[in-house]
Amino acid sequence: MLTVYPAIDLKDGACVRLRRGDMRDATVYAADPAAQARAWQEAGCQWLHVVDLNGAFAGQPVNRHVVEAILGAVTVPVQLGGGIRDMAGIEAWLAAGVARVILGSAAVKNPDLVREASRAHPGHIGVGIDARNGMVATEGWAEASTLGAVDVALRFEQDGVAAIIYTDIQRDGMLDGVDLDGTLALAAAVSTPVIASGGIGTTDHLRELARRANGMLEGVVLGRALYDGTVDLSEALRIAAE
Repeated sequence: MLTVYPAIDLKDGACVRLRRGDMRDATVYAADPAAQARAWQEAGCQWLHVVDLNGAFAGQPVNRHVVEAILGAVTVPVQLGGGIRDMAGIEAWLAAGVARVILGSAAVKNPDLVREASRAHPGHIGVGIDARNGMVATEGWAEASTLGAVDVALRFEQDGVAAIIYTDIQRDGMLDGVDLDGTLALAAAVSTPVIASGGIGTTDHLRELARRANGMLEGVVLGRALYDGTVDLSEALRIAAE
């Protein structure tokens, strides 16, 4: 069984989707992200995946009021990433009602923060690993590191990280299917639950992911496919539950 995470990516207060992480190539899908969040909840999702895109580039939360509106609009748990770089920010979001804080750039640049946060808030810290050509990118995908995805994931094996959200940047928003080989190789290398992200475009992609994962993955993030209507959320939930 897979958990389906509808994605709500925030740019300038709106719900958007990017192609390959390019902020210049954004499509606006909803001017009211809180209403979109409520719609996904009413359609049956059990989690939401929210990213403050502006915050990821700025290194600090930018769409705070929009995230707070989303938290006020739904009762399902929300995982949030983008611009969260210190313990104060982590604890502020957890206090505001975020169920899981995702740390991306910090996992590369400040791994001690991830360890400290995971130990202080077990079950509430996720690591976002976003890779381009196998190398992990940071700062809203604008900077490349010299670390591979598995290298970063293995840093936190003993620290109680709740989940790893793995995205192949080149596939994100392209609807061509996820990086199955890379995602499953990562899942096989670590004991931390792995969530696949980036590229699902059809129900056949989702079926193939579920078939090949065979229980190795915790969930999958769906974005543009839901907004474009190439994947129906109720159908996705049914496939994920099989």
